[in-house]
Amino acid sequence: MNPAPASRAQRPVRLGLRENWLQFTLLVVVNVCVGALVGLERTTVPLIGTDVFGLTSDLAVFSFIIAFGVTKAVTNLAAGALTARFRRRQLLIAGWLIGLPVPFALAWAPSWGWIVAANVLLGLNQGLTWSMTVNMKIDLVGPARRGLATGLNEAAGYVAVGATALFTGYLASSYGLRPVPELIGVVFAVAGLALSLTVRDTAAHVALELAQHPRPAPEGSHSGLAQTFARTSWGNRSLRGTSQAGLVNNLNDGLTWGVFPLLFTDHGLGLAAVGLIKGLYPLLWGIGQIPTGHLADRIGRKPLIVYGMLIQAAGFVLALALLDRPLLAGVLSAVALGIGTAMVYPALIAAVSDHAHPAWRANALGTYRFWRDIGYATGALVAGILADALGLNATIIAAAALTAGSGLLAARWITEHGHDTTGHDKESNPTN
Repeated sequence: MNPAPASRAQRPVRLGLRENWLQFTLLVVVNVCVGALVGLERTTVPLIGTDVFGLTSDLAVFSFIIAFGVTKAVTNLAAGALTARFRRRQLLIAGWLIGLPVPFALAWAPSWGWIVAANVLLGLNQGLTWSMTVNMKIDLVGPARRGLATGLNEAAGYVAVGATALFTGYLASSYGLRPVPELIGVVFAVAGLALSLTVRDTAAHVALELAQHPRPAPEGSHSGLAQTFARTSWGNRSLRGTSQAGLVNNLNDGLTWGVFPLLFTDHGLGLAAVGLIKGLYPLLWGIGQIPTGHLADRIGRKPLIVYGMLIQAAGFVLALALLDRPLLAGVLSAVALGIGTAMVYPALIAAVSDHAHPAWRANALGTYRFWRDIGYATGALVAGILADALGLNATIIAAAALTAGSGLLAARWITEHGHDTTGHDKESNPTN
């Protein structure tokens, strides 16, 4: 008998990037669509608030970012718990179904409330789709290539964010703020859903890794959401350090998302120039994560996290120091912010994965991503309050100080090589 067809269907599951390159590549393309959908908003939506709906309060303008950030953060947290009940692929598809109405709402919303509601849907979409793509890639590659896997995942997403922000700035300058720039999102939403229907689930890869490391870490014998949330948020020193750095990193993104279009248009730049600034930041952030993700596997996570936060702080200083030449200020600030964020982003996700046993890793990543993405809402809220009270310049000064402080806390709390790749704790006192 010739068992070849059956043997092909029952090939043994293996961990590794090379062994799973086809599924990994498909997930990379899916995450391009994920990033492109949120990139629709980077250039135009703050200006839609002021120019189309006549909003005069910066806090009111930034309310769409608050809605997005809170929803995405809570969804990230829930996504980890939902993986215990649903397959990752099912959650990925659900995220795309929720995101389908978003481009239409942005294009034709009759009031600002509709824009805010669309960002609730966008937060649900991003929380489910981005969480599942990163979890599935980590599942496929195993412990040895987590930094590279997360770097490639985040690179794909944020290059798409930047490219879409740049493209929508060009479209807005040619065709107006609505509806043309937003309707390109329909292509990304439909493509993301179609591709997700062809993705294979990674449950077998998780089972294989669990079989290789069957015993949970001593501190992780309870893998429920509540226990993991407490451990990741403050109980473990290194995970506490990654969570606060992730929060401040995305606080910066949320702040620049709302502040930069208003700041640079106030100083005479047009929509195309603002699109360049808003596109350059995530483009560098995205492309840079490929080498920095690989570097995180070679030199460790902590140096990239600490120095990346300090470089981001310098980016805010540049934005103000050169503001009499607004295009130069915006470009140099975007370069520094992009490079700094590229250093931080994959290293933080890899560090959380290092410190989490496979039994509770999805919940740990969900908790980290909760704190990271609540930074969007925090940044928009802080920016709105400070901008209304003290002006946009004071808001940027506050962001620079907070970012530098976060880098110093990361240097104090994160312990390099504190865990091996199985998630077994090597810290003598993880609650310090």
